[in-house]
Amino acid sequence: MENNQNTNQPRKSNGLLTAGLVVMTAVAGFLGYLLSQEKEVSGRQESEIQTKVGELASTHAKLDSLSLQLDQRIAEVQRLGGNVDELMKVKADLEKDKASLRKNSRVSIAKYDRKIKDYEAFLVQKDEEIAKLQEENQQLSSSNEQLNTENTGLKTNLETTRQAYTDTVGTLATQNKELAQKVTIASALRAENVRVYAITPKGKERDGEKYKAKRMDKIRVAFQLAKNPLTKEEPKDILVRVLDPEGAVVSDQATGSGTFTTQGGQEQVYTTKQQIRFTNDSPTVEVVYGRGLPYKKGKYNVELYSEGFKIGEGVFVVR
Repeated sequence: MENNQNTNQPRKSNGLLTAGLVVMTAVAGFLGYLLSQEKEVSGRQESEIQTKVGELASTHAKLDSLSLQLDQRIAEVQRLGGNVDELMKVKADLEKDKASLRKNSRVSIAKYDRKIKDYEAFLVQKDEEIAKLQEENQQLSSSNEQLNTENTGLKTNLETTRQAYTDTVGTLATQNKELAQKVTIASALRAENVRVYAITPKGKERDGEKYKAKRMDKIRVAFQLAKNPLTKEEPKDILVRVLDPEGAVVSDQATGSGTFTTQGGQEQVYTTKQQIRFTNDSPTVEVVYGRGLPYKKGKYNVELYSEGFKIGEGVFVVR
């Protein structure tokens, strides 16, 4: 009996050990299963995170690219002179979307994909409008170029015409001046039959062109003015120049001497002056001059001027 009891006791112990091993194996298997499940979940979460990060980065890149493209379109429309209000509004919306994406990573990528498609469609629309605007600008540029060419031609023609007109006016002015000078010369007075008489201190007049100095107190210059239909009938100044034997002008401001300018632009001294009323009927003119000093012996020349022209001359001799 004792032997049977002893034999059964080891058997029980073995059974318990076996049962314990089974339980431990089962627990280990369950723990392994749990660990495997946890690793699978962690791996799936990490993959999802990586996918999310990739999607966010890709969305960021697309938005940045769209922003750059909008800037390019805005610059092009401004260059073409178009309205950029709508482009600026869309650009502002895009910048808000970019800022929102940076602040919140728990966003719907699908929602942003729809927005990106809308932005892309907007850019396509704007590209069509820009192409049309470029074509209009090209047409305007061609029209302006044509107008500039025509304007240059008109300016050239106008300048040529103006120059021709200026040349014509200048030629006419020169011709008119020359004609006026000719008319002036032609209308100048002309003295004929110029004679010089000596008047003694007693008032007696002597004729003969040769006179004694002691018998000369004054001289009388007499002449006729030739007819000239070009000469105006109006008051005229007759200037008398008496040149002594040495060629000096006999003059004295106290007796009415002065200066005048000839038609040639020379300033000359005259001996005496007298105003007459010219009439176109060969009037006779007399000019009396008293020097107040004795005359030197020799030949004297008498020159007559009117309006700057020399109109006649005569001589007398003092013995």
